[in-house]
Amino acid sequence: MERAIRKRLWWSAGTALFAMTLLAGLVIWRATQAFNTSKESLRAEQEISIVQKPFEPIQNPGFESVRSSDTFVQAARFRDNLYVAGSSGLIEYDLRGALLREFHSGHDLPASPVVALAVGQIADAPQPELILATADQGILIFDGRKFRQVYPARPDARAITSILPVSNGHLLIGTKKRGVLVYDGKTIRELHPTLAHQYVRALAGTEVDLWVGTIDQGVKHWHSGATDTFGQSNGLPDKQVQAIALAGDKAYVGTPLGVAEFSDGRYSRGLAPGVLATALHVTTDELWVGSMDQGVVRVPLASKRPARISARDNSQPEKTQEVRQLVGTEDGALVLTRSGLFELKNASLGWKEALASGSATLTDGNISALAVDKNGQLWVGYFDRGLDIIPGSPGRALHVEDDHVLCVNRIWPDADGQTVEVATANGLVRFSPSGKPMQILGRADGLIADHVTDVAPYQNGLAVATPAGITFLDSDGPRSIYSFHGLVNNHVYALGVSSDDLMVGTLGGLSDLKKGFVKMNYRAGSSGLKQNWITAVVRVDDEWMIGTYGSGIMSLDDSGKFQSFEKATAEMEINPNAMLATKDHVFAGTLGNGLFVYDREKRRWHSVTAGLPSTNVTALAEGGGYLYVGTDNGLVRIEEKKLQP
Repeated sequence: MERAIRKRLWWSAGTALFAMTLLAGLVIWRATQAFNTSKESLRAEQEISIVQKPFEPIQNPGFESVRSSDTFVQAARFRDNLYVAGSSGLIEYDLRGALLREFHSGHDLPASPVVALAVGQIADAPQPELILATADQGILIFDGRKFRQVYPARPDARAITSILPVSNGHLLIGTKKRGVLVYDGKTIRELHPTLAHQYVRALAGTEVDLWVGTIDQGVKHWHSGATDTFGQSNGLPDKQVQAIALAGDKAYVGTPLGVAEFSDGRYSRGLAPGVLATALHVTTDELWVGSMDQGVVRVPLASKRPARISARDNSQPEKTQEVRQLVGTEDGALVLTRSGLFELKNASLGWKEALASGSATLTDGNISALAVDKNGQLWVGYFDRGLDIIPGSPGRALHVEDDHVLCVNRIWPDADGQTVEVATANGLVRFSPSGKPMQILGRADGLIADHVTDVAPYQNGLAVATPAGITFLDSDGPRSIYSFHGLVNNHVYALGVSSDDLMVGTLGGLSDLKKGFVKMNYRAGSSGLKQNWITAVVRVDDEWMIGTYGSGIMSLDDSGKFQSFEKATAEMEINPNAMLATKDHVFAGTLGNGLFVYDREKRRWHSVTAGLPSTNVTALAEGGGYLYVGTDNGLVRIEEKKLQP
């Protein structure tokens, strides 16, 4: 009896123990499942959908390039040749400097500037390849014969600034909006949440010990699973980081106000104070600092207060400015500047030119305004390089650049061919047809503001748009109107003229003026207008074409009714004053969606990207049967009749 009782107790205890063990195992299993599910969910959240495909040359519908001065970005040696990424695309030279091949953006490469260049072996690739990063079209990988493209589906992941191949076969990618990404040959994902959602400017190190330079949050050091951040409060000269170089346990971080040295992950001292550092190179006993305006500053590292030695070729001051990259060699370094490649020896301060940018018609490729005058001259305005005047017949181009003619917003040739009005960020400049500035108008001369965004002939004078309102110039003198007089918003971007009607596009909607007085205002919400930010206005037959920043293109008829378009009224940005009406078409330049073309007879829009050097179309003009298309990466022209859907 007693044995039976003990047996039952033992059985009950064993059963309870088994049940407890089973329950514990179930809890652990469920916890493990939950952890794995959470881990997979987090990984899926951090992964970015991509497309990987061979890249084939784009079929150009007939665009001809008007060559601008190459702006060099980075250089790399690959398979015993030198490759230089520039504004026109990718250029291949032999080691003696002879040109071998050119790969043009918009034809041999995607319609996007190349922003970074490196050599690396990604994942299962049999050998190292040349890796190109583009501004908004992802990554290109070149094996010497053909390209393949890695294209992130999300636009914010395509805005790339820097790349860093690392030894485990991965590629680290710096972006403008998504921080640091990592590509393993199959997927792209965020490297770590602490490095996400940053505007990255520079990368150095490895996947487990990485220095990340940002545009406004200093430098971040990712190591041992954690991230340290260094800003101006703990040693960095400036919160904007331009370059990083590593040497042993030292890290050198270049900013617009000098260089910070870090030892074992901690700030140790400042170097080259006041130098706008754009590139860095470390030798055995010196730090070479490439700068925006001082060439290369060589800083001895041994002393506590190192002296600065400036290396500059005074015979070529322009070419040796804006240093973009320093590449170490056996006896010195190669110095890549905006417009050339130079050799700089350890034992010498002299520069030897190895490569120079080719001959060009245009001064720059970042175009902001275009016009063709009555004499057939092409006027090309730049965002920060003044303007060029290209003669209609063979002849030398004229470049104009000064304190007033620098940031050009609009060019308007007078119909009688006597003057050309140029709207700039520093006033309205009136030119003679020969390109000589005759008059400069600003606030002191009656304009409501110095910054002029648009100009148009109106009644017997001019209407001048500014961020503070509109100034009318005629024989009676200047007269200004702004919101106090009924204008829908003070910040005016665009003007459209039809007889006595002036349609004014602003940051806060549209104002319809009659004989200089506000007749009607249109705002999103109280009319059919979908977007208040108006960037372009042109008259087409009995209606206005309205370009917006965010909702594409709409039309407005004389009864005040807005009309949407099937393809053109969409979530996209029309660039300021990048609309043009011709006899058969209306053209619109977009930010990232190429050129939009409207057939006036069929009343249909279609888009064009093939053949463009960039999908950011910033300016348009017509002349001699050609359409001129300006972008942030160059100028092309095409016979208008070829732009049919």
